[in-house]
Amino acid sequence: MSIRLSDYDYDLPKGYIAQYPKEERDSSRLLVVDRAKNSITHKRFKDIVGYFEKGDTLVLNNTRVLAARLFGVKKTGGKLEIFLLKRKDKNSFECLLRPARFKIGEEVSFAGNGLRATLRSANEVEFNTDDLNKIYHLGFIPLPPYIKRPVEDADKIRYQTVYAREDGSVASPTAGLHFTQHSLDELKSKGVNIAYVTVHIGYATFKPIKSENIQEHKMGIEYFHIPPQTEEIIRQARLKKGRIIAVGTSSTRALEAAAQEKRSSGETGIFIYPGFKFQAIDCLVTNFHLARTTPFMLVASFIGKDLIKEAYRQAIEKGYRFLSFGDSMLII
Repeated sequence: MSIRLSDYDYDLPKGYIAQYPKEERDSSRLLVVDRAKNSITHKRFKDIVGYFEKGDTLVLNNTRVLAARLFGVKKTGGKLEIFLLKRKDKNSFECLLRPARFKIGEEVSFAGNGLRATLRSANEVEFNTDDLNKIYHLGFIPLPPYIKRPVEDADKIRYQTVYAREDGSVASPTAGLHFTQHSLDELKSKGVNIAYVTVHIGYATFKPIKSENIQEHKMGIEYFHIPPQTEEIIRQARLKKGRIIAVGTSSTRALEAAAQEKRSSGETGIFIYPGFKFQAIDCLVTNFHLARTTPFMLVASFIGKDLIKEAYRQAIEKGYRFLSFGDSMLII
């Protein structure tokens, strides 16, 4: 039985996509969905600690966003943006080029440290060094395409979670942007376990689903790793009947991929859409996503079609801020 994309659509009024984060990370609004009670409550993110219990486990994605947008100059004098997506070997990368006008073999130079690059194809660039620090030192944080403003210095901090550690993403695990070190300390003092996974988020997370039959969509491949310490924390929590709360769709994909594919690391193209049988998580912290995207379908599969439509209707009615720098949702 096919699952129709149009059944999970919604209209987002203009102006609802947050262009800047709140001044304080935990000052965002929090929409709480209780699946058992079929209820929706409106809170502030600072209130989230009250929904956790001793023995719960909060799972965070500790990936760090790379400064993957580089701006260079061709020998003709033309400017070129190179968005590094994935390292292919020691000094070549899969990339996006803008503008798309270039010649194969053309050289690009960058002001500052002698860095040069050769354009090998429409989606591959080769640098004159394999020193990643030298390459990314000249880069800028790659804000999502729906952020319609120039990158600012503050984005280096605010588009990273406070617990970002492992370099590798081109997009932030934005559900975690609301957490402060203080809120994490509060949860620990309450007896909540804090555990980490690594999922390096790729550019495909922004791509809309184009197939009306959702099952025809092909997910992008992403690397994930669940360390032994996290596996043990989750195992112990399960034995004691504690809940597993995933922060973000990326953490959810990692945990569900591990549960279903019986491995703790590697590349996965797991696609979670309505009808999916969750095995690894009990609750979810997430932001508000665009319709027709894979993160939205994941949340829809966890919450159900009727409840997600009502949650988003209320969020729009009450003026919630959407997407990466927007407000938060807790599903229990």
